[in-house]
Amino acid sequence: MFPSPDKLNVKICGLTRADQALAVAQMGADALGLNFWDKSKRYIAPAVAASWAGSVRPLATLVAVLVNPSAALLDEVIDLNVVDVLQLHGDESPDETARIMTLGLPVIKALQVRDRASLASIGDYACETILLDAYNPGLYGGEGKAFPWELAIEAQQRFPEKRFLLAGGLTPYNVSQAMAQVHPAGVDVASGVESSPGIKDLDMVRRFIEGAKQA
Repeated sequence: MFPSPDKLNVKICGLTRADQALAVAQMGADALGLNFWDKSKRYIAPAVAASWAGSVRPLATLVAVLVNPSAALLDEVIDLNVVDVLQLHGDESPDETARIMTLGLPVIKALQVRDRASLASIGDYACETILLDAYNPGLYGGEGKAFPWELAIEAQQRFPEKRFLLAGGLTPYNVSQAMAQVHPAGVDVASGVESSPGIKDLDMVRRFIEGAKQA
């Protein structure tokens, strides 16, 4: 189950290589994000991910990162049985999110936080888990930008029935501070542990996981 209610959860997003995915899972990451949006710098085709996902899934939850997915893409991802969770990172409405929830996999809805007003829509989404990311119109995350963490604290206070993942601008150098300040259900990182888009710096990954879990 991701995120687990019994512990802090760490998700490393944007894996594109089988060897790195396995290494990151062995380091203790709870979930790995596979970006199936074909305009992403970290894109991986679902069929390619399916070729090695079986070796990783015993160690970590695999999460499909999707941006306004078509019905055909959703069918492909589900038919391939390549992931355990669907993360909607686009402009999906509450109604569309609710429809996707009927497909049988847990759903995380990512929302971009621009200001306090951005938090109002959280309660409109039926899914239990919300990922809070920085405001990047048209880019849908992965740009290494942060948003004011006090807004994440406010979100948790306003919507205690939800579980929140914190993303945006996290690195091995600030993740402990983020955990101490926000106390989210989990943290999510992509660019903050990379040497280039889609290629992870495994030492940075290790330090990120250690920093998050020690906090």
